[in-house]
Amino acid sequence: MKIYTKNGDKGVTSLFGGEKVLKNHARIEAYGTVDELNSVLGVIHSFEPIEYIKEKLTAIQKELFVIGADLATPNSKKSHVVRINEVSIANMESYIDEMDAELPALTTFILPSGTQAATQLHVARTVCRRAERAVLSAMHSEEINPLVLQYLNRLSDLFFVMARFENFKKNQEETRWLPD
Repeated sequence: MKIYTKNGDKGVTSLFGGEKVLKNHARIEAYGTVDELNSVLGVIHSFEPIEYIKEKLTAIQKELFVIGADLATPNSKKSHVVRINEVSIANMESYIDEMDAELPALTTFILPSGTQAATQLHVARTVCRRAERAVLSAMHSEEINPLVLQYLNRLSDLFFVMARFENFKKNQEETRWLPD
C-alpha cells in the first residue's frame, strides 16, 4: 500500500464514514492538534522521564488516538469507533492526586523550566490547551463528544503536575515567578 493517495492535493480530506471536508475544517483542526500533541509526547519519551511518567504518557498516547478517531467520526455516523469516556478522565484525576500528594505546596507561579522532560511537559500542556480551544471551536458547528473537551482540560492539568513531579523526582528546583 502506498503512503500517498493524492486525494488531499486539492485541500480536501475525508472524515471517518466518507464525508469529504476541507483540510481546514473545524474537526480536522481539532484532531490535527491532538495528533500534534501526541507527537510532543513522543519527544518527551526521548528525554527519558521517570518510569511513572513514561508509563502514563504511553497510556495517554493511546487515548489520544481514541480522541482523534472520536473527533474524525461525526456522532451521526453509525460506526464502531471507540469514544473517550469518564473512566479515562477519572484515571487522570487519580494520577494528579497521586503525584500532587508528594509535591511541595505551590505558593507562587512557576516558570516552565527544569529537566528536558519537564520543559517538554510544559510544551505538551500548552499544545493541549490549543487542542482544547480547537475542540471548543468545532463544537460551535459540529456535534462533538463533550467528554473530549473535559478530557483535554484535565490532561493539561495532568501535564502541569507531571512537569513538577519530574523536576521533583530528579531534584531539579522549580523556577518561581516573582514580579519585579
